[in-house]
Amino acid sequence: MAECECLTGCPYFEDEIMKNLDAIIKMRQDKYCKGDNSICARYMVFKVLGRENVPKDLLPFQIEKAKETIDRSKSE
Repeated sequence: MAECECLTGCPYFEDEIMKNLDAIIKMRQDKYCKGDNSICARYMVFKVLGRENVPKDLLPFQIEKAKETIDRSKSE
């Protein structure tokens, strides 16, 4: 799978706390951004609702929260 188009500038990886956790960042980028990005909760919301509607606090593995965000947006 190709590298995620959201990797550059992704707020999740630019967060001050995450910047200090190089090993975790690399592991998560390899899994979610450079692997199968369709399993990334942030990417799921991005594809349906657009970059501006991805919650800043949404973590890549929070699939249920992503689905709730999408469902809530569709019902508004």
